[in-house]
Amino acid sequence: MKSMWREIIMALIMGMILPGITLNWAVEDRENPTPAETQFRPLEPQQTMPLKRMEMRLRRSDGSVETMDLEEYLVGVVLAELPSNFELEAKKAQAVAARTYVCRAMETGGKHGDGSVCAEPACCQAWFSEEEYLGMGGTQSAVGQARRAVEGTCGYVLTYEGKLIEATYFSCSGGLTEDAVAVWGSDVPYLRSVESPGEENAAHYTDTVYFTGEEFANRLGLLLTGSPEIWFGQVNYTSGGGVDTVTIGGVACAGTFLRSKLGLYSTVFTLKPDEKGVTITTRGFGHRVGMSQYGAEAMAVSGSTYAEILAHYYRGTTLELTNVPG
Repeated sequence: MKSMWREIIMALIMGMILPGITLNWAVEDRENPTPAETQFRPLEPQQTMPLKRMEMRLRRSDGSVETMDLEEYLVGVVLAELPSNFELEAKKAQAVAARTYVCRAMETGGKHGDGSVCAEPACCQAWFSEEEYLGMGGTQSAVGQARRAVEGTCGYVLTYEGKLIEATYFSCSGGLTEDAVAVWGSDVPYLRSVESPGEENAAHYTDTVYFTGEEFANRLGLLLTGSPEIWFGQVNYTSGGGVDTVTIGGVACAGTFLRSKLGLYSTVFTLKPDEKGVTITTRGFGHRVGMSQYGAEAMAVSGSTYAEILAHYYRGTTLELTNVPG
């Protein structure tokens, strides 16, 4: 009889203890994930809408500033910045870069000092209203896809070490993007030179322009005499393949200076002088820092997601929901 009671008591005790042991094991398993569980997974949106709709400030050409919904504004950026036949994933990458650009301007004041963004691509980023786009011959199908690109990334921005990045982008790199330091003089860890293949279909992958000797000298403000064939000396290149400096008439001229003064599409160029002038052949279009739009398209065609495209062009950044107040 005593033995039976001992067995009953032990069963009761084990019934109270074992569940606790099992629970502790389960907690330990969650707190110590397996190596497979800790592997990197590309971040994808977990929701279709941000926690809070945000407003932005659009600066018009007459200087007036209009307040509008950020996500609606971004539809117009995608329509203005990219060809309508671009892949959806390329348009999603564009939407995230453009959203990041606006949110950073809201934080820092941006180029206009008040957080507003204009529609001039040479200053901020291009933008069309839906009505303007359709009036220029655009289609409702393209508007719908631009909207899907924005909605599919709604609220997502790029950060580096917890701060919004300078999400610069451009049309075409010519095969290799440029370090920020080579263009603007400041080293930015997430704006480094990377390969950008598949851009050959870009409108300005290569271009050629010719200047007479007089035109060339006048544009640069240099006193150059004799045949152009004797004007040029050593050429130095950047890590991104652009012209860093070239000696002209004994003066070291920066590639960025030449691009500005001569109206070149890119700092990736070659000079071919003859007796009467200079032929310049460029490759790429834009400052070549950050994301190449045609490079993003090439990656999308090859099957890359927008998250992979952004991770390629903005190295070391994080894709996350914005917390910038509206």
